[in-house]
Amino acid sequence: MSSALSWQDWLSMLLHFAAWSLLSIGGAVATLPDMHRYLHTQQQWLSELQFASSVALAQAAPGPNVLFVALLGWHIGLNAAGGTAAGWQAWPLALLGMGVAMVAILLPSSLLTYGATRWVHRHQQRLWVRAFKQGLAPVVVALMLATGWLLSFPALGDAPLGGVPDQWWTWLLQQPWAGWCLTVVAALLVWRTRLHLLWLLGAGALLGAMGWV
Repeated sequence: MSSALSWQDWLSMLLHFAAWSLLSIGGAVATLPDMHRYLHTQQQWLSELQFASSVALAQAAPGPNVLFVALLGWHIGLNAAGGTAAGWQAWPLALLGMGVAMVAILLPSSLLTYGATRWVHRHQQRLWVRAFKQGLAPVVVALMLATGWLLSFPALGDAPLGGVPDQWWTWLLQQPWAGWCLTVVAALLVWRTRLHLLWLLGAGALLGAMGWV
């Protein structure tokens, strides 16, 4: 995938990642649905496969899950340089994309967290402060559910992200049920057991390599 970027595009990318940084309640992964909407659907800077694989690889690798932002920026810069066909000459733009994405996603939220934490610590006994902290819980849960729903489509089906088609029964019968069943089983294991996520990721990769899902 190739997508040349102007300086206005780079600025737009910087501002959007900065905005996502301030909205990343519960972690940057909670903003994935809007990232997908802007980076893939609207700007077409990333392919569906690049977006999904960046998130999957970052989740499997050791370290904070915000690393997926670095991979998204890397792919954006790589595509702007002409893709992998451009060879090593595409690396400077790929590194630029990675740097822009990481600085923009980390700096605003870090400054906000530092300032807000100090203020909340001084006023933690106020009723509205406690109510605000408790009210964020369902917001985080909803954002994480939206993220899981979004990331399931590249592997599980081709339904539009806006929802299920009108003839939902036809769409339902056409779905790869092995993939859906694997998703449900993995969700139940995460919910009800202490099994490490890496075992589930490894099992999914093995089943995919064998062609079962």
